[in-house]
Amino acid sequence: MSVHEPHSAIGAAVPDSAGPPVIDPDALLADQLGLFDDLRGRCPIAVDGRLGVAVLGHAEAVRVLDDPGTFSSAVSAQHAAVPNGFDPPMHTQYRELIDRFFTRERTAEFEPDCKTAAAELVAALPGDEPVEIMGRFALDFALRVQRRWLGWPLSTELALREWVVRRHHAMVDGDPVVQGSIAEEFDHVIRAVLADRRSGSGPRRNDLTQELLEQQIDGRPLSDPELISILRNWTVGELATIAASVGIVIRYLAVHPDLQDRLRQHPAMIATSIDEILRIVPPLISNRRVTTRAVDLGGFTIPAHERVTVLWASANRDESVFGSDNHFDAVGHAADNLLYGRGIHNCPGAGLARMELRTVTEELLARMVLIELAEDAPDPAPFPDGGYRSVSVRFTTGPVLAPQAAAMA
Repeated sequence: MSVHEPHSAIGAAVPDSAGPPVIDPDALLADQLGLFDDLRGRCPIAVDGRLGVAVLGHAEAVRVLDDPGTFSSAVSAQHAAVPNGFDPPMHTQYRELIDRFFTRERTAEFEPDCKTAAAELVAALPGDEPVEIMGRFALDFALRVQRRWLGWPLSTELALREWVVRRHHAMVDGDPVVQGSIAEEFDHVIRAVLADRRSGSGPRRNDLTQELLEQQIDGRPLSDPELISILRNWTVGELATIAASVGIVIRYLAVHPDLQDRLRQHPAMIATSIDEILRIVPPLISNRRVTTRAVDLGGFTIPAHERVTVLWASANRDESVFGSDNHFDAVGHAADNLLYGRGIHNCPGAGLARMELRTVTEELLARMVLIELAEDAPDPAPFPDGGYRSVSVRFTTGPVLAPQAAAMA
């Protein structure tokens, strides 16, 4: 299949079947989740000039994720991302190195610092008046916890905030030249951090970034391109995803006050509930692959060397797995939730992200008696971003019953 002629070379695996639907780019920008839901009801895959073969169905997404030999992650030879842009055996080596930074012990060690950051930001939220929380709270939280986790100086928060805004506009515009320039700007921030660490000025820091600088692979130190790619992957993905997730969770709770009350009474349910909220309203939209051979998928034959885009945002809403009304079932849906991926390329930072989101939600529910919506309609982020561009809510502050007391009331 040529990406310029979307379904010229996709062969139907079943005789006389129609070709897969073609994605309307205007509809994609106007209402991506609505479009995915509509297309998925007609066919588990679709085609698009930019995305190639777009995987809509849950079973088809699982098929792709469970077969890295056929659906390769090496989608770019010029800008390979460490580790998710590699296949085994190189991917295996990179993951072994990176997984050392995401153990349960490390996450537990960071939790008090994360809790402090969340508590500071929640305490600063105004009560009893509308507040837009994406720029004022969600991004603030993502920036603060990521900077502290990496051990970066306070000055990087402003640079990263400005960069996030410019990146958002570049992604929406879809201009590859501007996107390349934005990527270079971010790499410059990382290079400045690395140069400062190598300058020898000031006391030696014992933090994650310093430890990463001292890692080796294949018996050699990590190169600057490898270090920049790893730190870019951690930072870009973390900032965008955590900020989007915080906004999604707050808005969902505002729309569902009964869930707020239930989670205040049963805080042990918060973590699994967040996963389910983010299944229904996804912060992550897609991930790329490329076929290594011709393969049947969704009733069609996909040729070798074809671009494939797994649409997490669609697969995680598949009616055949999660029901037709996207009802909330945190426990029942947990096993099939693809929020943090699946297979060898599952998200190494899933435990860290879950802890951060749980912590900030705990702080909000412990301080706020009620979270209410303060907007007329949702303002969803356009493709390829997930979540919302803005979320306006009203917080009612006051004494909140402790979980045990609430349970007895």
